[in-house]
Amino acid sequence: MVEPIGKIQLGKNGISANFIQSLENQFKKHNDVKVVVLKAAGHDREKVKKYAEEILEKMGKKFTARIIGFTIALKKWRKART
Repeated sequence: MVEPIGKIQLGKNGISANFIQSLENQFKKHNDVKVVVLKAAGHDREKVKKYAEEILEKMGKKFTARIIGFTIALKKWRKART
């Protein structure tokens, strides 16, 4: 059974290959994943927006992101979004 929401933290290493791999593993178990941006990664709204854009660019068109404070809520869709 797929759990509704998973959580992953984005730290000082930023968006690395390991982070993307961990995120993909989270989506195998969950429909939605929340990425919590830690202070070490930079608590700045513009940085959070850039992180969200970079994550979507690396994950593909089946994903959408919504920024709530310093959290990026990612959702996986069945079909690619336009």
